[in-house]
Amino acid sequence: MSITNAVTENDNGTAPPATTARPGRLWVIDALRGVALIAMASYHFSWDLGFFGYIDPQMVGTGAFKMYARMIAGTFLFLAGLSLVLGHYPVIRVRSFAIRFAKIAGAALVITIATWFAFPDAFIFFGILHAIAAASLIGLLFLRLPPVLTLIVAVAVFAAPLYLRSPVFDTPALWWVGLSQTLPRSNDYVPLLPWLAPFLAGIAVARIALRFGWFDKLRSDGSARWKTILATAGRHSLPIYLIHQPLLFGCVALFAQMLPAETPLHASCVSACAADNSKAFCTAFCDCTVKQLANKNLLEPLNAGQIDVATDERIFTIQTQCTMDAQAKE
Repeated sequence: MSITNAVTENDNGTAPPATTARPGRLWVIDALRGVALIAMASYHFSWDLGFFGYIDPQMVGTGAFKMYARMIAGTFLFLAGLSLVLGHYPVIRVRSFAIRFAKIAGAALVITIATWFAFPDAFIFFGILHAIAAASLIGLLFLRLPPVLTLIVAVAVFAAPLYLRSPVFDTPALWWVGLSQTLPRSNDYVPLLPWLAPFLAGIAVARIALRFGWFDKLRSDGSARWKTILATAGRHSLPIYLIHQPLLFGCVALFAQMLPAETPLHASCVSACAADNSKAFCTAFCDCTVKQLANKNLLEPLNAGQIDVATDERIFTIQTQCTMDAQAKE
């Protein structure tokens, strides 16, 4: 995002008109976004490894991994808030904003449609791109407000799920708000509350930084190779976001076809099957079963004992299909 040159604020919190030319992008903001992209790719790669059984699939959704994912999402939203100020304060550039918003909202829609077909039981209906698009619209209301007020609202938004949860928000139409008592199942769930908070914090910090000239102090040489690489990635964060996970997922999927992970579930399946069937049949049957369970996001609830394999119709359907496939390959 470009920034307004030499913008300062008066004591009453208002800003003078921008009369000077825009000096261009701050490499450090793009570089920080590039670092966040690398962190996001590392998390998604770990998720892919769990999906195909190379690591415990529950690991990426708990403990340190869960905090890691939240820090990455918070960083992207904070930087998006910064960028909104750098690009549209004190004067909103309507055409530029509309084009950027359309790109983000369109990309979010693509993610929803793609994951609906790929992961129907856990598709992404309100992920990080959805959150950034919604926060960008709301953020326009805070561009000219005093930064202290924006920070106060950010704190209130962050704490909102602690005191505003209600069964009223349990309807799917309101899941995006983030106040439902039962969390919906999704591979990337970034509801407006509390995730609007880091975005508003970014707006407030950017306003304060402009007032005290902090951005000018960050105008150091960004020509070093590592700076150039990170900044270039940050300037193209949206296409990288859209491309990187399908690419990583495809690579892990291809590797899994050549060298499938030997999961505890797969080993126990082969052991139980081998009592009455050939090794070739059992290997094909169990490969198919584990793959289908992963594709339908059933591995985690199955390992957690949340599925009765004797009565669950989804398990019966998978077993029937995999039996037919294994017989055909035998």
